[in-house]
Amino acid sequence: MLAQTKHRFSVKEYYRMAETGVLKPDARVELINGEIIDMSPISPFHGGIVKRLNDYFTRVASDRWLVVVQDPVRLGDYSEPEPDLMLVRRSQDFYTSKHPEAQDVLLLIEVSDTSLEIDRKEKLPAYGQAGIPEVWIVNLNERAIEVYREPNFSGYGTAIILRTGDKASPQAFPDVMVDVATLLMLTK
Repeated sequence: MLAQTKHRFSVKEYYRMAETGVLKPDARVELINGEIIDMSPISPFHGGIVKRLNDYFTRVASDRWLVVVQDPVRLGDYSEPEPDLMLVRRSQDFYTSKHPEAQDVLLLIEVSDTSLEIDRKEKLPAYGQAGIPEVWIVNLNERAIEVYREPNFSGYGTAIILRTGDKASPQAFPDVMVDVATLLMLTK
């Protein structure tokens, strides 16, 4: 008896499917561990939080990083997710010749409501395995920021939950502070 196996798509095959029309141009999908995953629609609250993060991190960058919003990150031959926001090392060509890769990422942020389970169970382990040093999940359901550090083969070694009254600070830039309540519009 033959055991059933899944076919894992490579990034190269994924792009070929888009080029040939197998994936429609407006398809909201991403490739994670060789599987093509449908992305959830972006609610106004989700989109607003991404815009707040983009605005804040762009204002305080001082040429220390480039803010990348809802663009792919190449994690190897079988994963190219599209996180909500990343702080990446500056590149002379602004990543026009290739997408950022794990070693280019200083901080990766997923804003999660309906996508929370996929972000935690599928994406987070992939980010850790690729060696992305820090991931934040802005958990809109619980009005918290989950901070993950110490990447390893199964995900991350440490997780911290920040709530109203706390401030999140990227490990690479401890002088930069994001107030949880202000970000999540819990205060005026």
